[in-house]
Formats: sequence, C-alpha cells, structure tokens
Amino acid sequence: MIPNIPEIKNPERFGDVDLPREKLEYALSEALKKVDKAIDYFGPTLFPTEYSKGNVYNKMENVGGWGCGFWTGILWHAYELTGNDKYKAAALAHIPTYTKRIVEKIGVNHHDMGFVFTPSCVAAWKLAGNEEAKAAAIMAAEHLATRYHDKGKFIQAWGAVDDPKAYRLIIDCLLNIPLLYWTAEVTGDKKFDEIAYNHFNSTIEVCCRADASTYHTYYFDPKTGAPVKGVTHQGAFDDSAWARGQAWGVYGPMLTYIYKKDERALTVFKATTNYLLNNLPEDLIPYWDLSFKDGDGEPKDSSTAAIAMCGMLEAVKYMDESDPLKVIYVGAIKRMMNTLIDKYISKDVPESNGLLLHQVYAKPQGIGVDEHNIWGDYFYMEALHRLLDPEWKLYW
Repeated sequence: MIPNIPEIKNPERFGDVDLPREKLEYALSEALKKVDKAIDYFGPTLFPTEYSKGNVYNKMENVGGWGCGFWTGILWHAYELTGNDKYKAAALAHIPTYTKRIVEKIGVNHHDMGFVFTPSCVAAWKLAGNEEAKAAAIMAAEHLATRYHDKGKFIQAWGAVDDPKAYRLIIDCLLNIPLLYWTAEVTGDKKFDEIAYNHFNSTIEVCCRADASTYHTYYFDPKTGAPVKGVTHQGAFDDSAWARGQAWGVYGPMLTYIYKKDERALTVFKATTNYLLNNLPEDLIPYWDLSFKDGDGEPKDSSTAAIAMCGMLEAVKYMDESDPLKVIYVGAIKRMMNTLIDKYISKDVPESNGLLLHQVYAKPQGIGVDEHNIWGDYFYMEALHRLLDPEWKLYW
C-alpha cells in the first residue's frame, strides 16, 4: 500500500545546525587514511569481508556474498573527491574479478547483483568509460532478470528460483533494481525497465505497512502470485521495523523516482523517512531495530543512518522549497552527519581498516554486531561525497 505520511512528532529535534565544509573535509581526510591503509592490505584483487572482527576486515576473493562492490565503490568516491589516480587504478584493477564472477556464475544465486555490480562496474563505465565493466554489469542485469517471477511480479531474493519455499522478495532489492533501469537505458531493451518497475510496485504494495513502517521480506503464493505474509529475517520480530530495512525503504524509492518520476515513490519516501525519524534515539543514530529505545541495551546500527542520509540527500533535490518536510530532512541530515563524525568514525581505533564504528549486520544470527560493515562504510562515503559535491552524479 501507499502509506499515509506520518506527522513528525518532535520537529524541533531536527532544527538546522552548522555542518561546516571544514568538518566534512576533515571527515574525508580521516576516511582516506583508512582507505589508503586498506588498499595496502587488500592489494589489487582481494576485498574486505562483509563485516569486520575486532574492527578489522579480513581478506576475501570476489567469489560470493553481496559486499565486494561496496569496496570498489568506496575507491571510486575517493577518486572523484580527490582526483588522485591511485584510487582509480585500484578500482579498475578489480574489474576482471567481476567479469570472472558473472561469467562463471560464482556466488550469484541471489538478488544482490545491483549491490555487487553498480558501485563497481556501472561506476567504472560512467567514470572511466571501461567497456569490460559495462559488459559485466549488463551480464549481471541479465542474470538478475532470470530471478523475476511474473506471478507476483517480483524478483526473488534468495534460493533456487524453482523452490516454492523461497518465493519471496525483500525490501533491500529496491537498491538492486537501478542496475536494471540502467541496463534498459544503455541497451535499449525495455524488458529490464519493466521488470524493475514491476518489482518496485510489488514491493511498495506489500512491504509498506499502514503506519509507514516496513516488512523486511514478503512471501507470495507460487501458484497464484498472491501476497501471503510479511516476515523478518534480520529484524527483532516479524511486525517490527528492522532499521536497515527501513533505510532501504527510505533510499530505494528515490532511486526509482530518478528513472520513472513516479510521484508515489516520493510519497513512499516521505512516509518511510518520517517513520524512521520519529523512532530515532536521542543522538539520532538508530538501534538495529526501530522498536528499541535508549536504555534497552541494544547495539546501534550506524549503517542505517548512512543509508537514510543518502536517501534524504537525494530527495531534497526534488522537493519544493515550500515543503516543510524539506527543512526537517536537511536538519536531520546535518545532525546525523555531525554525530557520525563526532562519535562513530574509526580515527581513534588504530587497528581499524574500516570507516564507521557500531554497525550491525544481523543481530538475530549474531553476525557482524558492533563492527564495521562494508555497506555502511560505502554509504557513509557516499553521503560525504553528496555533501561535499551536491552536483555528484550517482552510480545508481
């Protein structure tokens, strides 16, 4: 459903504050110290694991999971922000690993092709005109399209596509479908656009609750395509709002809005964003599930804040100056970024080779809790880039 837009309960919490460019440049310089350290550690063809242990990412090859693209994407941001060719060279050195992965179908039995190939290969095409990267990204989009079910009109999240027990979508995929929109543009094949837009419509129809909180994942009937039930995989319980999932519901609609200019996407963005803002703790950095409050003893997830900031930074570009929510979102962005820089960056953790502290991968499974997570580091870098250069052209 398209939820009603909740009223902001305490708008004074999001009043305008100073976020000087000097502070953003300081944050970038601290981030680049960690990026430089990581380049030396991982070398030309290895990647950080999706989450750290003791705030140190271990090494892995580009053979599975959904996190490798974020490391390459961080390098592209570093290149654009500094003009230093060492970051460009490091990012381009990764491209053959993406070609190998998609050609040999290594670790691609999931919906995360956009996370893997957009900030890496689409960025390489947009920034460096790299034809190998373009070809790999198109192959990834073609593979992602094979996970589309016409019954239900959605892209299946995980598992074999012929497994009726895996007939479901997840809200995260709103960040993967831009790969399909882009592929439609560069190839002229509109089937990719149709699949992406159908998936967007199915997702907002079932994942958005009436109060503008979101389900993480939603099952469909494999025989009829009818929606069946919403559950969680990484949230506190089925009817709670898993924080990172809510953030995907903040940023994801704006990425469809860019391509389709569907006003419903902007409405969904405002609804999910207001729900998120209304359920933030005192320092505005969410707990891993929005059902938790200050004093509950639960870990924070700073990656949620980074993702949500990117969504708000994209949305305010399209909002009318007379819209009172625009002022609130700008204030929220500044306050959240101030807090991340003041309290959540890793500059005082010398062993760290990541950017943002206090992230959570999957609390119910005990994975990556109070650690670096590579996507949070990426979206923090993207948010810095957006604030330092409001004219930045998206990789998505």
